[in-house]
Amino acid sequence: MHDATPTFDGALVLTGGGTGGHFFPAMALAEGARRRWPGRAIAFVGARRGIEARELPGSAWPHLLLDVEGFLGRSPLRAAKSAWKLWRATAHLKAMWRQGRPWAVIGTGGYAAAPALLAAKGLGIPFFLHESNAAPGALVRLVAPKARRVWCGLEAVRPLLPGADCRVVGTPVRDAFLRNFRSAEALEPPYRLLILGGSGGARTLNEALLLTAPALLEAGPEWEILHQAGPAEFERLKPRLRHPRHALVPFITHMDEAMESASLVLSRSGASTCAELKAVGRGAVLVPLPTSASGHQRMNALALASEGRAAVVEQGSEFPDRLQRALRRLMADGEARRSLSIPREPNRAVDLCLDDLADQSA
Repeated sequence: MHDATPTFDGALVLTGGGTGGHFFPAMALAEGARRRWPGRAIAFVGARRGIEARELPGSAWPHLLLDVEGFLGRSPLRAAKSAWKLWRATAHLKAMWRQGRPWAVIGTGGYAAAPALLAAKGLGIPFFLHESNAAPGALVRLVAPKARRVWCGLEAVRPLLPGADCRVVGTPVRDAFLRNFRSAEALEPPYRLLILGGSGGARTLNEALLLTAPALLEAGPEWEILHQAGPAEFERLKPRLRHPRHALVPFITHMDEAMESASLVLSRSGASTCAELKAVGRGAVLVPLPTSASGHQRMNALALASEGRAAVVEQGSEFPDRLQRALRRLMADGEARRSLSIPREPNRAVDLCLDDLADQSA
């Protein structure tokens, strides 16, 4: 297990990860809890392979990273190995928590949350869930009936969790997204197209942009591209020829600033990204990940589009051409672009969750 084992006795434990869509809501809730209860110990439990394995070791947050992995898409042998790792990690946490019992556990989904949620369920420790997506994940569906509360990002989740005590609160965003942002109308040339690749399933999106970016930038001389490709994809793509105004980076640390400087965003449609777009007030072209569990990314994208905040381009035949047409139209039409940049929507999800946690744990 991780060397810097945190103190769990009386602590609020945040668990969730694998992808940013699960990890960043947990981070937002931890930041809010630290402000509200400065004397309360706060600790993270995650996986050694997830985004939390990159974000937590360099941070001040006490954390424990466990050797667990996902089940989806695995061969029977790999699935059996994953089940063994999950059992071992859960048993390890149970042994620790019998010696030092947490105050409560908050899970935000993903395979990284499984050991802590199963350990809390087995020991009778109060636990809460947050489901950001329009369709709940398998872990959330499994443990939701025993949760003190399931906080939902969207109303569509509630009927999909029969037997669970649900409350719709929205999706938590990190402190950096709670400030006031410049309006899209205030931006001046060079206009920026922000590309958010880099999470699971981003290769198709990254490849499409490498193909279409030269034509987009030649047609739009007032535009530049900032393209987050992800660490692994960055190494693969950086030798490729690119337009001089197409900047490729492995990771963007200050995502709030990157979104604020963008006139248009192209991204997958994870729930956290959708919530951050609303908090900043920026329009987007969303490409749902077609392999997302229960099609939740497509549902997220359509929900944002129904609010007039996004255009949706689905993968499939002639995807690069269809994507190029959608981007070129919005890059050339300032009025259409600004119509998607609806003023920011204040996000109260963290306060709503923590108010409820305080009431339930009193």
